[in-house]
Amino acid sequence: MRTAPRRGTGGLTGCILAPEPPRGTIWSSAAVALCLFATPVLADVTGPARVIDGDSLEVAGERIRLHGIDAPEGRQLCLIDGKQWQCGQHAANILADFISGRPVTCKDLGRDQYKRIIARCAVAGEDMGSWLVSEGLAFAYRRYSLDYVDQEAEAQAAQRGLGAGEFVKPWDWRRGKRLAANDNAPDQCPIKGNINRKGERIYHVPGQQAYGVTRINPATGEQWFCSENDARAAGWRRALR
Repeated sequence: MRTAPRRGTGGLTGCILAPEPPRGTIWSSAAVALCLFATPVLADVTGPARVIDGDSLEVAGERIRLHGIDAPEGRQLCLIDGKQWQCGQHAANILADFISGRPVTCKDLGRDQYKRIIARCAVAGEDMGSWLVSEGLAFAYRRYSLDYVDQEAEAQAAQRGLGAGEFVKPWDWRRGKRLAANDNAPDQCPIKGNINRKGERIYHVPGQQAYGVTRINPATGEQWFCSENDARAAGWRRALR
């Protein structure tokens, strides 16, 4: 038996066994080449790593995009306690600390549009994608995978990492979305006293999940507070998250 090219629905995908041709038949060099190179070769990549950003690195000279997660972009800013911080750079720095010079092993899952290897990578057997999402430094990239959804939910509930403040999801940030400003908060009085549709008086402090999208309209009785004690004394309660 000899090999011959095989075609699948996506084009040439490999080789199949073909009946032995008559004696003296010469296979074309093109057919042989197609059999040799038809199927992409996926191989593990192992070696020292250089962190590019919170979800990308270079391992053994190969550019790697971590599978199933999306971390803040390098220039991205987030808010915590009402102050901006470089959450994208922070995620990259923490990832570099986590690797700490240890060898990284990546399982090749294919290529993205930028010809980077999409891979599930590990350090000392620990899945780097899972670790980043669990620490609140990246998000489950649901567009491509649901592998890390549970880790994201747990990190958000515990307010770890990005969950301790306000943020824009990386995919929205790349489309131009940015955190809202503080709506002209009075000096030293950044707490937002909001009245919801049910008439409940709820205050939001900088760093809480809905702080950035909450708007204050003094004409409806909403107001700014300088401290949580002032807000509670005026009849407002703290937002749950």
